[in-house]
Amino acid sequence: MSKDYEKYFIKPSIRDARKRKSQATPVIDFNKHFNIKGFGKGKTYKIETYGCQANEADTEKIKGILEVLEFTESDTLENADIILLNTCAVRENAENRVFGELGRLKQYKKNNPDLILGVCGCMPQEEKVVERILKSFHYVDLVFGTHNIYKLPEYLETVVLSKERVIEVFSEEGSIVENLPRIRENTRKAWVNIMYGCDEFCTYCIVPYTRGKERSRNKDDIINEVNDLIDQGYKEITLLGQNVNSYGRDFLDVNYKFSDLLIDLHKLPIARIRFTTSHPKDFDLETVKILSQGGNLMPYIHLPVQSGSNEVLKKMNRKYTKESYKKLVDNIYKFIPNVSLTTDIIVGFPGETEEQFEETLDLVKYCKFEGAYTFVYSKRAGTPAENYPDYTTFEEKKRRLYKLNDLINIGYLRGSKRFEGKIVKVLVDGLSKKNNEILAGYTENNKLVNFKGDESLIGGIVEVKITSAKTWSLTGEQIE
Repeated sequence: MSKDYEKYFIKPSIRDARKRKSQATPVIDFNKHFNIKGFGKGKTYKIETYGCQANEADTEKIKGILEVLEFTESDTLENADIILLNTCAVRENAENRVFGELGRLKQYKKNNPDLILGVCGCMPQEEKVVERILKSFHYVDLVFGTHNIYKLPEYLETVVLSKERVIEVFSEEGSIVENLPRIRENTRKAWVNIMYGCDEFCTYCIVPYTRGKERSRNKDDIINEVNDLIDQGYKEITLLGQNVNSYGRDFLDVNYKFSDLLIDLHKLPIARIRFTTSHPKDFDLETVKILSQGGNLMPYIHLPVQSGSNEVLKKMNRKYTKESYKKLVDNIYKFIPNVSLTTDIIVGFPGETEEQFEETLDLVKYCKFEGAYTFVYSKRAGTPAENYPDYTTFEEKKRRLYKLNDLINIGYLRGSKRFEGKIVKVLVDGLSKKNNEILAGYTENNKLVNFKGDESLIGGIVEVKITSAKTWSLTGEQIE
């Protein structure tokens, strides 16, 4: 391999990704790094997105950059001039899906040697992933991570004009990039990043290494973005962060927290405000009381608990106990009695006993969750839990997952049933996936509702009386 070839290689380092320093976060203006408009004229792109809302938001930015370059989105992978896989590293299954897709796309590269095939997002931030791509997927042209999306125009220029493979992954604390263009997937609901990164270092989680340190956007930039969305007719925003409750704690020159941001956004003429994801250790009573004011602050909270055992929580480095979590839940129900509470739970964490699993079931019953994302523990290379002894069979872990899901589904149905006979406000997303004569949308409590109505209602908020409730959806009649 020539030195000229290697000059376009910057590989990830998990050791560097662990570092955290107390200093101001650099803010980068995308407009100052952009100077090749028209580069994609007459060419097309296609992006496949894996993972969480942060990945979806990143895809919107990547699309925005490509379309400023004058690429247009292709209807199919087969006809695209650029294919990018925006990836997730949280679980092994997600990574396996990406590698499987890369294998399938090899034929597209054979059919079209000028096709640019790229991998971006969280997976490239892992050392082993980049090494595997270098060794086994020689036809991948471009690899970049979560910190350098704004440099995509530069990378494409290098790949196309220099005919060189580009591997550039920054293992750093990260910066904040403003003025990135976006092509939003929805014309009514929008993601709004308020912060990036994570400093929690849960022992099972790769995110602090793939997303960098916690770094908060300036409040004025957030509020300006929301005001722009209001002007465009958006009805709902979801504030994004790996731990939204720690927003502002990295500011060195101002005392401005997540609760302060909610107060300011509460004053704006946007119909609905949501946020994800919360961390129980940072979710204070002040924030609960602000949310209790209602209005455009929605009565829906996703509050990952992960386990109901203090021993397991300690091994996970979650920094709270089941008792403190219960106290937080008690306060949420006290001040926001109509709230819908959901969570994340991992079963089969290394060393989890049957008794500790039963503690999780007890916590689920106590908290009256109305939904949960549940997972069998997935080992992540580079995390402390990777080396924890684990003697529980996968069959036993699956049994626990099924038992947990049965209990969670009871909560789902209970949470749906409480709306029977009530009138709810539904933001109409579009037609039902199963019936073109039925409209579908979500309530303030984030419940899916199906009802008959005219397509002209799509994009609006309408009142619907709930006539029946199923586990995962409600059925209703529009109030004329």
